[in-house]
Amino acid sequence: MVAILTWSLPFFALLQLTISTPAQIRSSDAPSTCRKTSVIVLGAGVAGVTAAQALSNASVTDFLLVDVNSYIGGRVAHTTFGKDPDGNPFTVELGANWVQGLGTEGGPENPIWTLAKKYNLTNTYSDYSSILTYADEGATNYSYLLDETYEEAYALLEQDAGRILSENLQDRSVRVGLSIANWKTKKDMRQQAAEWWEFDWEYSYPPDQSSETWSTVNYNTTFYQFSDENNLVFDSRGFNTFIEGEAYTFLKKNDSRLLLNTNVTAINYSSRKSVTITMSDGSCITADYAICTFSLGVLQNDVIEFTPSLPEWKQEGIESMQMGTYTKIFLQFPPDQQFWDEETQFFLYADSNERGYYPVWQSLSSTGFLPGSGILFVTVVYHESYRVELQSDEVTKTEVMEVLRTMFGPDIPDPIDFMYPRWSVEPWAYGSYSNWPTGMSIETHQNLRANLRRLYFAGEATSAQYFGFLQGAYFEGKEVGEKIAGCVNGTNPVCKDTRSYEKIRGCATSERNLVPENGWMVSSFQTIGFE
Repeated sequence: MVAILTWSLPFFALLQLTISTPAQIRSSDAPSTCRKTSVIVLGAGVAGVTAAQALSNASVTDFLLVDVNSYIGGRVAHTTFGKDPDGNPFTVELGANWVQGLGTEGGPENPIWTLAKKYNLTNTYSDYSSILTYADEGATNYSYLLDETYEEAYALLEQDAGRILSENLQDRSVRVGLSIANWKTKKDMRQQAAEWWEFDWEYSYPPDQSSETWSTVNYNTTFYQFSDENNLVFDSRGFNTFIEGEAYTFLKKNDSRLLLNTNVTAINYSSRKSVTITMSDGSCITADYAICTFSLGVLQNDVIEFTPSLPEWKQEGIESMQMGTYTKIFLQFPPDQQFWDEETQFFLYADSNERGYYPVWQSLSSTGFLPGSGILFVTVVYHESYRVELQSDEVTKTEVMEVLRTMFGPDIPDPIDFMYPRWSVEPWAYGSYSNWPTGMSIETHQNLRANLRRLYFAGEATSAQYFGFLQGAYFEGKEVGEKIAGCVNGTNPVCKDTRSYEKIRGCATSERNLVPENGWMVSSFQTIGFE
């Protein structure tokens, strides 16, 4: 509890922690008269807004959009940080920060990139070749591990993953695939740092715990289908501008259908004709259909009371997927005392004892971003995220400054501002984004996607091909919204339960199950956006 009291204020001032525990208001305590609507959408992030937009586009206007926060955007959240010379604060992104995979002429375009352009979001290409490497002795060049050795091994792993998928073979971990390709980090901490840069930084989990097959599918469907570009968004309005903008294409100002600061504690899906939602204040809403876009972390941590209890196959689908945490730690230094190369975007540190110990540093003060801002941030994931998010700002600041002084020398100044979010313990999120673990089949994942009577699920975690990406949330929300719109309008001839599997045997994903009904929408073997 002491650690909680020392958390940084800006994050919680933005996100307004109002969510309560499920025990406060139970579905059995709900009043006898509930507000009625055709469709209720739970969560106003990318999936929720896209689902509501699909309803509106199909002329279904009797819906409610509910979120615990005071803003639209979910885990696409920002706050102010630091100040410019005139005393004006900068805007930094606490959650999602990149448009990943843009588009290629003659090929498909990532819908997130389409929307980023529509709302003129300020963004810059992340040049991953703009990197300097460091170890305990300071600057030391081991960039060849990134450019040559790892890329050669990963190319072999990709081929191997394609064979596993196409021949219905047993999945294995990325660690096994890399080892077979002769990438063996062992106790080489520089090689460990290079691997963290290449893998952990993207998936928020280490290769040992990640599926070789599905991490490759995930990478290919974004970066080979769209393009291999990653653009960092640093718009003063916030990255969620595009989500809010899309919401107000179908919502009016002060629209009574938008219920922010509304904390859902219970979902009753026992009826075959409706779903009842109960809030922490005791109020309730009964809808013909419900779309739950709560994060995987919320579903895994029993924040919501479900009535009846979730069936075993559904619980297995939820618990089998991993919820990762990606923590960005922001520092602002006196702009006139910037000690890092202003033309370099990234700095990689290899600690001599601990893998993933404050490894990737990124400059927002570089040309094309916020030059002269003096802002630098470092990212940690997985167990390091859990560790730093449970300790005080002061302890973390001391640790990161020790690393920076190891990298750049003992005489660098102290930061004038410092802040980081704590996603792993945020009760309406419990993490940042999902990852596919070793051995989980597409059938098990489909159980995560599958509906329960008139309660449907959507979000980045329910996407079999784009999990962890904003486009995953977009596609899943759109699909479920369109399906339910067809049910409401009577235009969907196949308005029935989505596929689920009560019994799953073996560890291989059969090719016959790589179908749209299981979320397999595009081939992972295409290379339209690959250069």
